[in-house]
Amino acid sequence: MPELPEVEAGRKLAEQAFAGQRIAAVYTVADRIVYHKVPPRRLAAAISGRTIVAVHRKGKHLWMELDERPWPGFHFGMTGSFHAYTDNRDRPPYWKIEMVAADGQRLAMVNKRRLGRIRLYKADPTREEPICSLGFDPLCELPATSVFAEIVGRRKTAIKALLLDQSFAAGVGNWIADEVLYQAGVAPKRRADCLADSEVRAIRSCLRRIVRRAVDVDADAGRFPRSWLFHHRWGKKNSATTARGETIRFDTVGGRTTAWVPGRQV
Repeated sequence: MPELPEVEAGRKLAEQAFAGQRIAAVYTVADRIVYHKVPPRRLAAAISGRTIVAVHRKGKHLWMELDERPWPGFHFGMTGSFHAYTDNRDRPPYWKIEMVAADGQRLAMVNKRRLGRIRLYKADPTREEPICSLGFDPLCELPATSVFAEIVGRRKTAIKALLLDQSFAAGVGNWIADEVLYQAGVAPKRRADCLADSEVRAIRSCLRRIVRRAVDVDADAGRFPRSWLFHHRWGKKNSATTARGETIRFDTVGGRTTAWVPGRQV
């Protein structure tokens, strides 16, 4: 599932391809699931002819700032992504919307499993649902250490579940949460309000570092540090070990499969 770094890579792709461009044409498909509370043709008519000023993101949500409202918003869901190209013969499978710039550049959103959403925001997206209910964005809104500790200390849920709560940290998904707790040395089932101050500081520091590193390499997993749990957590293999040879255990925490290392995380 695309998490904050993957969505940020999509934002940068869209902005680099389209910022300052006029939307010359919009093509849609009749998908009442992906198009959320707006008919595809109505959305196409609303944004056609407008100029894209910038592309913004909070957590896993994207939206395009146009020279006039309304603005289109995108959520990739489990399998969504943006694709940029210039030849319509390169239009990717499972596309849900394609925007064509005045210079011929094309941008499509793909969503194979139809769990993503395309919206039309009439007002400031940060003041509308679902974006207004999101917590802080770890890349650009990470709270100060004292504030972070205060928020964590009020929650009685498992720390893994808290990290996955989008009203706490927008954009953190399963692999980031597991990576943060692995590097911080904290077991995923520990109650958030029972963590030591040093553990909370370590979680905040690891969250900041991991997200920034993943964003810096445009979510290219092949460029993630080889020491990361990320490279060894997939597939729930009984023989799975980390790069250091530590045994990886798989449990369910917060309703999600959780990879962790009992020998390191306490």
